[in-house]
Amino acid sequence: MKNLGTADKPILVGGVLAAVAVFALVAGVVGVKRPRVALGMTVVLGVLAIVAAATGRSLAVNPVVRVLPGFVTLLAATVGMYLVLRTRGYSLRGRPEDKQPAEAEKPDGFDRRKFLVTTFALGAAGVGGVVASRVLPGGVDDATRRAIKLPAPASRARVLPAGVAADVAGVSPFTTSNKSFYRVDTLLTVPKVDPRNWELRVHGMVDRELRLNFADLLGRRLVERDITLTCVSNEVGGPYVGNARWIGVPIAEILREAGVQAGADAVKSTSVDGLTIGTPLAALTDGRDAIFAVGMNGEPLPFDHGFPVRMVVPGLYGYVSATKWIVDFEVTRFEDFSAYWTDRGWAVEAPIKTASRIDVPKGFARIKPGPAVAAGVAWAQHRGIAKVEVQVDDGPWQEAKLADEAGIDIWRQWTFRWDATSGNHTLTVRATDRTGQVQTADRAAPRPNGSSGLHNTVVMVE
Repeated sequence: MKNLGTADKPILVGGVLAAVAVFALVAGVVGVKRPRVALGMTVVLGVLAIVAAATGRSLAVNPVVRVLPGFVTLLAATVGMYLVLRTRGYSLRGRPEDKQPAEAEKPDGFDRRKFLVTTFALGAAGVGGVVASRVLPGGVDDATRRAIKLPAPASRARVLPAGVAADVAGVSPFTTSNKSFYRVDTLLTVPKVDPRNWELRVHGMVDRELRLNFADLLGRRLVERDITLTCVSNEVGGPYVGNARWIGVPIAEILREAGVQAGADAVKSTSVDGLTIGTPLAALTDGRDAIFAVGMNGEPLPFDHGFPVRMVVPGLYGYVSATKWIVDFEVTRFEDFSAYWTDRGWAVEAPIKTASRIDVPKGFARIKPGPAVAAGVAWAQHRGIAKVEVQVDDGPWQEAKLADEAGIDIWRQWTFRWDATSGNHTLTVRATDRTGQVQTADRAAPRPNGSSGLHNTVVMVE
């Protein structure tokens, strides 16, 4: 599934639904002559679903409550199979039942009234299963989330320079909307945690264990910062990067209150679904704006992006820093634990690589000869972008015009004007960060610590 991008979950869900449909079809065919076998097949499938729910990673929901939707579905499926067989005149003994005199007049033995009643019952059971899966875990709806009033931050984000955005149609907006912000995680169903029941446990190698609820966090000193996030799975020129304005509590202040003990070099954070992430302790205490975020672009965090609380740490790929739906924060040592992604072959520490992308023109765009413009974004979080250059075909590297810098943790837009001549041309971009490191041309896949290489696009001038 790793090569499917954000299509992995729809494909997985579609595959599961298709498999269940085939299973149901087979069970129905078997049920014509062996009703008890068909019912047994249905029960086995339901039990497997219950076991999967009971053994999931979630820490948010009591296991008993978590499996209740499965029991509802199992009951509905079993009763449904039984009623379907009954509508066709079959009993559990595997042969048509004796028909009543009124039924004998019907050549096919079809009872329309029984069929409608069965259909209605199955529909109601299906709706009941959906409602159970949504209501029983005790989550909240979006109206409740939006009704939360975030306190005014004690430290506001810096005023953005007037020239922070490139004035070129098609360039990524400087601030990515919540709806457009990329989402990459391991979940099929987004948790909808009730903030009234949420708690963050801070423990491990600390002098004082802390337990913070949502009201505790909102009552602390909040800061507001523009920070660009990048997913380690982003390919060269890919879409898994976005910039947002976050509101949250500085993680360093929580750690100071807890009192970090000597020898600690990492934090293991755990999501409500049981996912674990390992973060270098230094990245949380070196002065960068690492926060427990509660707000995104002027509103409480969306469910997709970690409501009610998530981590945001500039300069590190998300799989080692951006724990969403966080509930546990353990100060520890890297040698004493392993995390979900590092167990799967990804690097333990993952600073974001210097990268750039061409947004305009799109690949194989057709433009007219004469003055032309290319534009895009570049990022090197916690180092900043010092220069962007563009190469036309095999020509020399030419410096692009940078938009005003909003901060070293924020991406930077650029524009490049050139004289387009007839024919096909390849445009290639590279960035240089403020440490002097030039973006490498060496190609590397995302695993184990982020992709590398130069983004290019082909344009047709005619």
